[in-house]
Amino acid sequence: MSERLQSKPSNDGYRMPGEHEPHERVFMVWPERCDNWRLGAKPAQRTFVEVAKAISKRTPVTMVVSASQFDNARTQLPSDIQVIEMSSNDSWMRDTGPSYVVDDNGNRRGVDWGFNAWGGLVDGLYFPWDKDDQIAQKVCEILGDDSYRAPLILEGGSIHIDGEGTVYTTAECLLHPSRNPDLTKDEIEKLLCDYLGAEKVIWIPNGLFNDETNGHVDNLIHVVRPATIALTWCDDETDPQYTLSRESLAALEAQTDAKGRSIEVIKIPMPGPLYMTAEEASGIDAADGMEREAGERLAASYANYLISNKHIIFPLLDPKTDGDMEAMFKRMYPDHLITGVEAREILLGGGNIHCITQQIPAV
Repeated sequence: MSERLQSKPSNDGYRMPGEHEPHERVFMVWPERCDNWRLGAKPAQRTFVEVAKAISKRTPVTMVVSASQFDNARTQLPSDIQVIEMSSNDSWMRDTGPSYVVDDNGNRRGVDWGFNAWGGLVDGLYFPWDKDDQIAQKVCEILGDDSYRAPLILEGGSIHIDGEGTVYTTAECLLHPSRNPDLTKDEIEKLLCDYLGAEKVIWIPNGLFNDETNGHVDNLIHVVRPATIALTWCDDETDPQYTLSRESLAALEAQTDAKGRSIEVIKIPMPGPLYMTAEEASGIDAADGMEREAGERLAASYANYLISNKHIIFPLLDPKTDGDMEAMFKRMYPDHLITGVEAREILLGGGNIHCITQQIPAV
């Protein structure tokens, strides 16, 4: 039986492990929303299948699927990928699933953040979002893990953790008026440390240009290992990302992590710039919250990759830079398996591989 706890992870001796630590499995949510995914989400579904197959080389995968899509998903997915019926509003498990914390005695608990579809009634991407807000608790119930309901609106993609006391986030997202307008920056920091078992929050001013999540940190950087960060870099002075990347670099180099270490920054190439085509836009149903129009700049980033059990699963986005990025991954992670997956269909929906996955730590 899983229980809803009234205490805080930090008081109970729990911390969120880094993504580089061992995983028991990875959860995903099946896409079907026609005002976000083009052509009835069929191309996106094929891509989600390929991502799940790639992850499953090293880590078991669970795909949660609505009742109406169960047969379709079960038919498309290999038999070794678990399929569980669960209702949802869309398919971003990173943002709706639980952030897991562990202790030194081999125990594991989930943190269930409040979710309001990246902005609620201020600038949220869809309404309602009630089913998505239940996903974290449901995952914990399925796995039999106790959980905490944190008093904070927060998406998993808005934080990166090194597992050694440091949280990375962006001011653009966590201080946005559509998230927690009644909380000060200091109060948000305290809640992050309380519920992630962390000691220090490193603030980066902004996320990637034109990211509709209000600048999620996981689309700009990735924690390669403690005190080492991969940062999306742009050398084109006419591109809006040029200044944003330099501001991010300055913020990272000006601070030390929770252990007092200087932060090494590895500059990774930015694909594109990439834009939505007229054909792609024409296949998407009209919606109030999400802009899906021809010519829209896509928030494309190689930082949006997953580390799972010494395996890098990264998005293939641009033939001009995909090969360079793969070579960089081989240097950054010399003892890891490196797998690229064609991921434009995920990008068209507003995120990428890190956004559609949530790891469950092994204990």
